[in-house]
Amino acid sequence: MSAIPYRQYVQPKIEVKAQPLVTVIIPFLNEVDVLAVCHQRVCDALNSLHQHCEILYIDDGSHDGSWELVSQLKHPFHQVRCLRLSRNFGKEAAMSAGMKAAAGRCVILLDADLQDPPEYIPEMVSTWQDGAQVVEMQRRERHGESWLKRTTAHCFYRFMTHISDHPITENVGDFRLMDQKVVSVINSLPERTRFMKGLLAWPGFSRKVLSFDRDARLAGNTKWNYGKLIHLALEGITSFSTKPLRWATMAGLTTSLIAFIMAIVIFTKTLVWGDPVVGYPSTVLIVLFLGGIQLLSIGVLGEYVGRLFIESKQRPLYVLMEDAMTKPTYLHSDSE
Repeated sequence: MSAIPYRQYVQPKIEVKAQPLVTVIIPFLNEVDVLAVCHQRVCDALNSLHQHCEILYIDDGSHDGSWELVSQLKHPFHQVRCLRLSRNFGKEAAMSAGMKAAAGRCVILLDADLQDPPEYIPEMVSTWQDGAQVVEMQRRERHGESWLKRTTAHCFYRFMTHISDHPITENVGDFRLMDQKVVSVINSLPERTRFMKGLLAWPGFSRKVLSFDRDARLAGNTKWNYGKLIHLALEGITSFSTKPLRWATMAGLTTSLIAFIMAIVIFTKTLVWGDPVVGYPSTVLIVLFLGGIQLLSIGVLGEYVGRLFIESKQRPLYVLMEDAMTKPTYLHSDSE
């Protein structure tokens, strides 16, 4: 596929510096239908900044021609770089690869499906220049999403806020701006099992929340089915809280206390009043109840042990297969 055509620009005054002002990281998987439009809209947003910027595409194992398209994209004033991973490592790994390679003074994470409008980039940059080191984009409306998905997302954010020591702002996804200092801290974190919404919130720093309406998908289908969302939720819970382990301990203690009290009651009734010990159905229910608690506790413990097992192998987050860079074809500075 050929690169998208560009309009004839009246030479804008683009300030050229060694370091780009902004790096926009765009991870994608099989998004050939939207990449050209995404690129044009991102470029239009960056042009309004009047400074040299960088657009960084991360191909997370696409097989629909997305790489062939994105590797041809260019811009006369902004640097375009494309990284291709050797297979689908997941969005969390793709974002990590982008943040590792980003050269900008600040970094913006953006999905290629255009549900998060690039037109907010100038406002995000302005807020950062006013002193905010992290600019979080909070969704007012989630167009194009079912009632079930909106409800489960709301419940998940509330649950994470309750159990995590580092609360995650509700309805804030990956769409955000971070100062390079924040990105450097995140890049230094060693864990392999990454829940990026939690990692992005963990460093702290000064934050500003902006609200926006999230659009419906421009084209194609979502890559996030409910199975993947449940897996992501489990990773988030086990990565940022040990409270499920405490709940399992409390459940065991509570059950033991109830069993001890029941034993005293049954012993007293039998010894004092001579009541026979009856109740086969109740005995079965109690055994099933205790068995369920035990299996649930073992499962919770297993999730944490599994995370430790993955971390102990120290495998890389991703494998980079190809790195393509297109430098600006025209640079115009005030000094010229």
